[in-house]
Amino acid sequence: MSVFLSSMIATFITIPFLGYLLVFIICKQVTKKHKKSVHLALDFSTLLLILSVHFMIASIWNRSYIWLIFLFLISTAILYLLYYWRVKQEIDYGKLFKGYWRINFLFFLTAYCVLIAIGIFNRISHLMF
Repeated sequence: MSVFLSSMIATFITIPFLGYLLVFIICKQVTKKHKKSVHLALDFSTLLLILSVHFMIASIWNRSYIWLIFLFLISTAILYLLYYWRVKQEIDYGKLFKGYWRINFLFFLTAYCVLIAIGIFNRISHLMF
């Protein structure tokens, strides 16, 4: 059972879109609300994307830069907090965290796509030379 569970977790971290799809389908069946299902699936897949970016970096460059990812997350939180406070003039922590988490989804989705391209290019260049 533990082998199956670890294989499933590894699959969802390697291919976070499968995690998105699974959470979306389950939430859609339970809640019957499309928009809420999309938001819950995006929130869950943000965590998968963060983990996936970490493992892709470790795989491509054979070094762990998890500290840099944490530093990026903290810096993004501070910058988003300042921006949110500047625009709204008061802080609603629920909305603040949702916005911060969804911005991280966009950042890490972009990083995931870039790292896939870099990884493919590296593998092809190692095969050719």
